[in-house]
Amino acid sequence: MDAVLLARIQFAITIGFHFIFPPLTIGLAWIIVWMKAVQLRTGSQRYRVMARFFTKLFAISFAVGVASGIVMAFQFGTNWAEYSRFAGDIFGGPLAAEGIFAFFLEATFLGILVFGDKRFSPRLTFFAALMVALGATLSAFWIIVTNSWMQTPAGYEIVAGKAVLTDFWAAVFNPSTIQRYTHTINACLMTGAFFVLAVSAWYLLKGRHAEIARTSLRIALVVGLVSSVLQFGLGHAHAVQVGETQPAKMAAFEGLFETSSRAGLSVFGIPDAEAGKTHLDVRIPGLLSVFLKGSVDAEVKGLEEFPRDEWPPVLITFTTYHIMLGAGAVMLAVAGIGVILWLTGRLETSRWWLWLAVPTALLPQIANQTGWMAAEIGRQPWIVYGLMRTEDGISAAVPAGAILSSIVMFSVIYLMLGSLWVFLMLKKIGVGPEAVSAMADHDDRAATKPKIAEASA
Repeated sequence: MDAVLLARIQFAITIGFHFIFPPLTIGLAWIIVWMKAVQLRTGSQRYRVMARFFTKLFAISFAVGVASGIVMAFQFGTNWAEYSRFAGDIFGGPLAAEGIFAFFLEATFLGILVFGDKRFSPRLTFFAALMVALGATLSAFWIIVTNSWMQTPAGYEIVAGKAVLTDFWAAVFNPSTIQRYTHTINACLMTGAFFVLAVSAWYLLKGRHAEIARTSLRIALVVGLVSSVLQFGLGHAHAVQVGETQPAKMAAFEGLFETSSRAGLSVFGIPDAEAGKTHLDVRIPGLLSVFLKGSVDAEVKGLEEFPRDEWPPVLITFTTYHIMLGAGAVMLAVAGIGVILWLTGRLETSRWWLWLAVPTALLPQIANQTGWMAAEIGRQPWIVYGLMRTEDGISAAVPAGAILSSIVMFSVIYLMLGSLWVFLMLKKIGVGPEAVSAMADHDDRAATKPKIAEASA
């Protein structure tokens, strides 16, 4: 058994499972802020009920996300001790900042948002929702900083075989931080939007909670369409950055083995690293050169420019990258058609589209997972790009058998945790939001209590 491969599989399982939840909660958090803002501005009980319902779904996902994320930091010390010795001076600060300045902000105000809706003023609960969203978004920033430094290291010098921080801000805003962060946060908005879209469409199909579902469906369509359009622009900016700083990864993304001017953008193909060619290759001529360099005649480096032992696994990198792009295109199409149906007054009567919208909750998750896989597998064979190989970052003292045992254990635990999350989410969705009239009646009763007490006195 290969300890390096097993350690990578274990880290992939723990990160992959955890990565289901942050994009969903970040996206939901900002949609809840929108709902609370409208409630605050208009006094609408419909928006209050809507925000309260999706806050419950947020809280369930947040709890499971926290539970699944605890083990990740420990793996640096157990399975990746040599990497921790090499880069601990760099990644320790951002990880600490994520916990101190972001996670606790999010967790503190989540309590007010979940338990204080019927106790506190709309102004305070709106502020709590905003702090939750900001905390979640800030938390993602520090995690992206850590990972981006591994992709494009900056602000360091090598001293006695270790990376020592010399410029904090250069390390934080390394060449890929902003592109990766904006791309990721927008993906979070897409994840939240298509989740809300799916739930709302389901209610309309079943004829339940129609008043709430109509409104939440339209909010989700706006966020889903805008974020889907933006994602192609943000993804393009990120691709340009990858082409400049990690050209071997970009070549693997495109299945490009030979350096070429007028390089074509890959639409389909089956890369064969052994043969050094892409079978069934379908490309749009010159478009890759235009996208990456701004000129149809620009030269784009192929994998032939790099030592063979520095090639990433080409087939899986190419495949996951194209699955991500395909999922993004489908989401854009679904949201675009939905907006057209809305503007023409046919949204709620187009049951075929509502049925199509329900499974689209899975598409952002597929795009998130495959995009992450493409980015991380495409970085191989480096754990810190150009500085430290993955095989050199492993813990020498941890045997392969122990790693395999932990993989089995984590897989069982995550299967149980994931099943619990699905059960709780489906149960809460099955119950649905409160009736708007019931919430209004509660407010009326609460408002009369002081008057009754005053009259009794």
